[in-house]
Amino acid sequence: MTEADFLAVLRTLLLHPGARGLTDDTATLAGLVVTTDTLVEGIHFLARDPPQDVAWKLLATNLSDLAAKGALVEGILLNYPIRDDAWDRAFLAGFGEALRSFDAPLIGGDTVSLPAGAPRVLTLTAFGRDAAAPSRRDAKAGDILWVTGTIGDAGAGLAIAQGAPDSPALLAAYRRPAPRLAEGRALAPHVHAMMDVSDGLLLDAQRMAAASGLAIAIDLAAVPLSDAYRAYGGTPLDAATAGDDYELLFAAAPGFAPPVPATAVGRFAHGAGLTLHESGSSVALPPKLGFQHACASPVP
Repeated sequence: MTEADFLAVLRTLLLHPGARGLTDDTATLAGLVVTTDTLVEGIHFLARDPPQDVAWKLLATNLSDLAAKGALVEGILLNYPIRDDAWDRAFLAGFGEALRSFDAPLIGGDTVSLPAGAPRVLTLTAFGRDAAAPSRRDAKAGDILWVTGTIGDAGAGLAIAQGAPDSPALLAAYRRPAPRLAEGRALAPHVHAMMDVSDGLLLDAQRMAAASGLAIAIDLAAVPLSDAYRAYGGTPLDAATAGDDYELLFAAAPGFAPPVPATAVGRFAHGAGLTLHESGSSVALPPKLGFQHACASPVP
């Protein structure tokens, strides 16, 4: 079962009106925006990643979803598996630093015991307020697709964490992403649709287009790349499929001038599906558009 298969079944169950049909990364409840994310050791972070950085990333990934709704942070719930005193204490030090950095007060949560040898599974829930809350499903035909910042740095940073030649800037992009909270606040009242780029620019753009009932065409030549990523030798296609960027992807009417640094990378149109081009030439879709969860193969 893939992530999409699982969500399709969930959509047949009893849903709260604020769930938005499970087509978004957040829900609304009693005037608040709610999101939750889980980081799994070996999937979202490496066992050798510093615990302080894992704590930062856990908070930042959730706050990125609030950023995509133009929300202010109201509070945080943490679910945590206790096992290793030194690792746990280092995690808490990093978590405290992250909470202070983003002015994200802790409300509570839950603790459990973790068996020896089991991968860590860390879950955080974030609540936001005063959100303009644009969904991902309200893009219009003719809208321009924009993205903040640069793409691909975190994917290269993961490769560096796994042993590729070092680049401190790229490694930091993987381990300590920066949720675009201020940018989300500035953009939310003006854009038609917005979400964060977590699983890859191509995959998330396709998701926005599908949720909006539209087609999307992306120009790989326009994908914004950092100097560090170019020096690393990454390609625009690798960047657009890597994921973990936590930049904001948004749709706006032609002629819109974003109030924050952003790059136009595509255009929506009537129809369905994703197409790629680069400097006027068509580009075949890669086998994988980004990161998607799926069940593991059964053990014989």
